[in-house]
Amino acid sequence: MAQQAQQDSAGVIARPIGRGRFQAEISVPGGTILADEPVEAGGEGSGPTPYELLSAAFAACTAMTLKLYAERKGWTLPPFSVEAVHSRGPAHDLFTRKIIFEGALDAEQEAKLLEIADKCPVHRTLMRGFEIVTHVGVPGEHLTPEPPASHEAQMEQACSD
Repeated sequence: MAQQAQQDSAGVIARPIGRGRFQAEISVPGGTILADEPVEAGGEGSGPTPYELLSAAFAACTAMTLKLYAERKGWTLPPFSVEAVHSRGPAHDLFTRKIIFEGALDAEQEAKLLEIADKCPVHRTLMRGFEIVTHVGVPGEHLTPEPPASHEAQMEQACSD
């Protein structure tokens, strides 16, 4: 219960849990995720890698934004999924995204949805870059996450024509 109260007032919290070389428990609002590295990299393969989690955020935000846009337009989209992978090259990192529609779209809808996908908040964050600030804290002192409605507002903005 104390950990839940702690999580409610904090951002995402990761802790190494002592099993395996890389396994970490990540507390997020609504649950817990295990992160790990694959067996071939010395992990136990018990969860997604950190880059897979980053790719998951990118794919999830894209899917949410597309669904929101279609609802606003009154479009009935066929079932769809968004796949994202990360690769690291010598000069830069690359995220590749594939949107898979299980039915036909007209060319105009497809073009507009691709445009909107590039406006999803996580896509914009990745493209814009960001500053990282790190400091040492004390137990019981937590960071203040962005308000939950902020991401939804950013998706709404991405959907505006």
